Amino acid sequence: MAAIVTNAKLAHAAPRTAVRHSSAIVRWLLVLTAVAFLGLMLILPLVIVFYSALEKGWQTAWAALTHPDALAAIRLTALTVAIAVPVNVIFGIAAAWAITKFRVRCKSLLITLIDLPFSISPVIAGMIFVLLFGAQGLLGPWLSAHDIKIIFAWPGIALATMFVTLPFVARELIPLMQAQGCDDEEAAISLGANGWQTFFRVTLPNIKWGLAYGTILCTARALGEFGAVSVVSGHIRGETNTLPLHVEILYNEYQFAAAFSVAGLLVGIALLTIIGRSFIEWRMQKSLLRHANGGPTASSTLEQAGSE
Repeated sequence: MAAIVTNAKLAHAAPRTAVRHSSAIVRWLLVLTAVAFLGLMLILPLVIVFYSALEKGWQTAWAALTHPDALAAIRLTALTVAIAVPVNVIFGIAAAWAITKFRVRCKSLLITLIDLPFSISPVIAGMIFVLLFGAQGLLGPWLSAHDIKIIFAWPGIALATMFVTLPFVARELIPLMQAQGCDDEEAAISLGANGWQTFFRVTLPNIKWGLAYGTILCTARALGEFGAVSVVSGHIRGETNTLPLHVEILYNEYQFAAAFSVAGLLVGIALLTIIGRSFIEWRMQKSLLRHANGGPTASSTLEQAGSE
């Protein structure tokens, strides 16, 4: 009888061992496939960019980055980011707060409109602004009469960048604030806190890492935007060229070392963005875990918000 039971156990265990062995093989094949794909599509191009930038020495790369046209492109890119990102951060917080904390009619329509830049080609977005603010556009004659220049100037570049980066902060905060609910805000208000105290003492600390995550994504998109900016900029060297447009001009003029040097600057910023994004994801996970466990400072924060 014991021998029969033993044989049955061995026969039952054999398929499990085979399944585990085959699962391990499949797992390693999938991992190797993913690593090979990432190496071919991501790591190898990055290596080529930095190699091509430094192929003729540090002096050539530094000269390309300190050229007056490159410095003008850097200043314009920084100005565009400094305008577009804060505007979209304010809009994202307001939209997420309105959608998740209040009963808003046509909520689905509002979310759809926020997602609209994701579904429209950046080139089409740029053409929309040309049709609105261009010399032959809807508002073009009025703008020309008042000597206001938007297209082929930095205001048009800022508007186009704001449009394509509009969803990032809002779409990051909406699901986060929906998952958190309104319990903390209602508790703070019941303790006597006003609207601003509730926002700064309760809502903002709860969404700070999601807000930082969305801001980083918005900044990265603003730095690398090409399509919409290319349409509204006019490609005026030293005036309306952002860094991506400056890279295109250098490459079209066969100045490959200079083009890859400026591109290397953008790649370096992108790598810093990835590092910051990974750090924020880690902090978000810790914050969500602490919130799920009922963090030790949650009640004290509410009481402080209500007592002031």
